[in-house]
Amino acid sequence: MDDNKDEKKKLTDVFKKVIGTGVSAAFMTEDAIKGIINELPLPKELAQGLLSNAKNSKNEFINGVKNELKGYLDKIDLSKEIDRVLEKYDVEVNAKLSFKKKEKDSE
Repeated sequence: MDDNKDEKKKLTDVFKKVIGTGVSAAFMTEDAIKGIINELPLPKELAQGLLSNAKNSKNEFINGVKNELKGYLDKIDLSKEIDRVLEKYDVEVNAKLSFKKKEKDSE
């Protein structure tokens, strides 16, 4: 009976790690995702399926954020915002210029 409990615990741990990996995959590189999935004791086909799903989820997440941000930025009147900033803030520019003599080509 203890073997059954141990097996269920292992399965639960693997399931938790798979879910956690899926959620965090949106913020990971493909190599990092591959490394985590390869550490899981899963059949190769299932691991490749998880990697594929992670890539798709990441792409969907990025596209969703991109579309939301684009929608928000499309609503902004840039010239109005620049006018508002210039009315409320002083602009201070600190610059340092340096000139360096060019080396002559040895042609």
